[in-house]
Amino acid sequence: MIYDCAIVGGGPAGLNAALVLGRARRTVALFDDNRPRNAVTHASHGYLTRDGIEPAEFRRIAYEEVLKYPSVQHWPVEATAIRKTNQGFEISTMTGELVQARKLILAAGLKEIFPDIEGLRDFYGKSLFNCPFCDGWEMRDKPLVVVSQDPGVYHLTKMLYNWSRDLIVCTNGHSILDNEQKGKLESKGIAVIESPLAAFYGQDGILEQVRFADGTHIERSGGFIMSKLVSKAAFAEELGYDKTNLGGIVADANCRSTVTGLYAAGDAAYVGPSQLIIAAASGSRAAAAVLGDLVEEEFS
Repeated sequence: MIYDCAIVGGGPAGLNAALVLGRARRTVALFDDNRPRNAVTHASHGYLTRDGIEPAEFRRIAYEEVLKYPSVQHWPVEATAIRKTNQGFEISTMTGELVQARKLILAAGLKEIFPDIEGLRDFYGKSLFNCPFCDGWEMRDKPLVVVSQDPGVYHLTKMLYNWSRDLIVCTNGHSILDNEQKGKLESKGIAVIESPLAAFYGQDGILEQVRFADGTHIERSGGFIMSKLVSKAAFAEELGYDKTNLGGIVADANCRSTVTGLYAAGDAAYVGPSQLIIAAASGSRAAAAVLGDLVEEEFS
């Protein structure tokens, strides 16, 4: 069997793409190994009618809706290799299957790489977050730490000032802000600490202290940390698509990549910000483009 479309990734982008294609009576192979990036998060926000929903419950509802359409088949395995063929694409799975598809949507998203700071994982998703649009409301008016080794921390801090005026920026031993930026932050009462970080301390996932390598510490109730984002599904060498400066897949407004028949949706085509509702909309656009291209081919 050759599917009309294979979708690699079962987040909001991949699931919404499968929904649109299923409703269009197209055969879909949806590959999802159930390792979402937001698994550590207790609640997802900013998605109309689902604000505050647990990520696992969001996935349960989404799969219930998507798999109502008989032409959509869920493959609960990791896609380990993909190659371009004369008929489209061949996907190899971790369990040894080979699946053929005319079109391919990469929607596997991104994975996060964090600085090696003791205790970070204990607080991430509970009182340390990375997206102010997703969790800024819950952290409003609290004393927060903003941790980053990237110059983008300046923009992030200005955004977070919308939710809390009690901010301290920690650059973990890196001098990434110039004097003008430091001056503007300090004019708003935002201190910048460049000392290397040693550990996060608190209880039950709630941050209490940020400790530095020199033995000093600051009291904080939560914060935001910038991670490095890299593509979760790295098939660039196999498929030859162009990548963005942020590591995503170059795609046009209709999610078409630089490789014919290959589309990128959600965080796979990351340009920021990373939100459920934006990813789902991207999946819908990708599916519409796939359907349009299939129809044109069938009529040509």
